[in-house]
Amino acid sequence: MNLNPFSERWVPDNSYRQRHVSAAIAHNGWQYFQVTHDVEFLQYFGAELILEVARFWSSIATFNERRGRYEIRGVMGPDEFHEAYPDAPVPGLDNNAYTNVMAVWVLCRALDVLELLPDLRRAELAERLQLTADETARWDDVSRRMYLPFHGDGIISQFEGYERLEELDWERYRLRYGNIQRLELILEAENDSANRYKASKQADVLMLFYVFSADELRELFGRLGYELAPEAIPRNVDYYDRRSSHGSTLCRVVHAWVLARSDRKRAKKYFAEALQSDVADIQQGTTAEGVHLGAMGGTVDLVQRVCTGIEITGDVLRFSPRLPDAMTRLDMRIRYRGHTLDLKLTAGALEVRSHESDAVPVRLQVKDDIRLLPSGSTQVFHLGTHRSG
Repeated sequence: MNLNPFSERWVPDNSYRQRHVSAAIAHNGWQYFQVTHDVEFLQYFGAELILEVARFWSSIATFNERRGRYEIRGVMGPDEFHEAYPDAPVPGLDNNAYTNVMAVWVLCRALDVLELLPDLRRAELAERLQLTADETARWDDVSRRMYLPFHGDGIISQFEGYERLEELDWERYRLRYGNIQRLELILEAENDSANRYKASKQADVLMLFYVFSADELRELFGRLGYELAPEAIPRNVDYYDRRSSHGSTLCRVVHAWVLARSDRKRAKKYFAEALQSDVADIQQGTTAEGVHLGAMGGTVDLVQRVCTGIEITGDVLRFSPRLPDAMTRLDMRIRYRGHTLDLKLTAGALEVRSHESDAVPVRLQVKDDIRLLPSGSTQVFHLGTHRSG
């Protein structure tokens, strides 16, 4: 139960239905392996973690004969405003898009993990976990036939039935209350419910564009038989950005991220607000209960990854550098597969220097230029002078 300070009533807490948290743990484990290539971790810790999370997702996916697709019902997405259908007697929503896509991603990575393991270790794990060929065949099937809801012009529905919700009169509530970050509490105090409206506390569908690159998402959607056209991404970002109360410090990090390449002005606004999360206590009292470490880390991550466009694809460390006008240079140090790498980014060049070590050479890529970087060497990629605003 949570106390609503506006109504002074206790309201149910249904956040236990946020099943997607387990997918985030699996994602972190896989990302750690990608960055470190720590084979021992994968074999003796990471593989079991990812396999068991995949087993969980397979276990709660049910097959809809009419649709010919799998579904995940009775969950709650990252949004937190929506925990049930309007006037429903029980909590839970069906086919939250973020949850379903994350489930598919976990199942795909679990199948990859099994391929990566040595034969002996794979056999040992399969015996101990009682993992059968029939079970992994189901994982593959679920990962290809999961249902995703859509509405309008290529808009990914936050959950099935989202399009039937009412539009909120945002201006009315802003004029009346000023700060409407915790809109769900305001509505509850008015004997209303956020479940009735197309209004989100924080990023939900947009988390897909935060966690995955456009290429990764297109691959996942394609595996499911859905199309994700390039022009659909900015439409989805704009649609949900206009329907968010930004009631979470993390929300600003995500919105700054997804707008970083398409609308730098709005992205910088959200980034500045995220930086102020605890300095200005923008949530009006929550900082006294503890600082927002997620938002703090997220702002650093934004600078590092948005400016450099860094991501790992297979065994290649890719960069898509783009400094904003306000920055003339970015220096940062990262660890990647045993290398300590010093990055120096300017408008015209990206320099990557590896410290001396015993690490094997790694591959770097900027656009179509792929180069090998041995330990103790430096690579300089010339970028031209394009700036991003």
